[in-house]
Amino acid sequence: MKLSHIPLRLTTGAYILNSGLNKRNLDAESAAYLQQSAAKAFPQVQDIEPAKFGKLLSNAEICVGLSLLLPFVPSRLAGLVLGCFSGGMIRMYLKTPEMTEADGIRPSPDGLGLAKDAWMAGIAAALILDRKRPKTKVKVVTIPTPVMGTAAAVGAKGAGKAAAKAGKTAKAAKTAKAAKTAKAAKSDKSSKAAKIAKAAAAAKIAKAAKDRKSAAK
Repeated sequence: MKLSHIPLRLTTGAYILNSGLNKRNLDAESAAYLQQSAAKAFPQVQDIEPAKFGKLLSNAEICVGLSLLLPFVPSRLAGLVLGCFSGGMIRMYLKTPEMTEADGIRPSPDGLGLAKDAWMAGIAAALILDRKRPKTKVKVVTIPTPVMGTAAAVGAKGAGKAAAKAGKTAKAAKTAKAAKTAKAAKSDKSSKAAKIAKAAAAAKIAKAAKDRKSAAK
């Protein structure tokens, strides 16, 4: 229940509830008078006994009053109940010629008491049509970075990229130099081994020639 609904529901509910409680011990003559007035708008009530009609009217007003006073009843539902009740009262007012002037709308002196019940229809409409307001969304506004700060950030970022690139180039050069050095060392080693093998082969040939020469003598 909204805070703004409390005055509307409290005053109207208390008024209708009190009216219903006062009709609990309604005498037959008063019940018959109310039944005749209601029969002009709703002919079906003529088939009900006056005493029973008085009890039904009392119970109906008590239920309407409680629906407005009980906080757990939704305001829209309470407004619908009040709207049906006030609609019946307005219909009875318009269908009773003695309660209106010749135009059929303005109240006569006899109809002033019932014409005042039109305010209940207005309250019912307010309770039914009032809706929950959507929650206000907080919009986050991004403040742009100052130009000088942006230029400095771009310069720092560019310097960082250049330093990283230079580091990668130096690392690649170092790796290439190490590979070249290893290749040169391997080549020198192979050259020395070839020279040793060649010298051993020459010594072997010389020894064989010497042996043949000695055998010929």
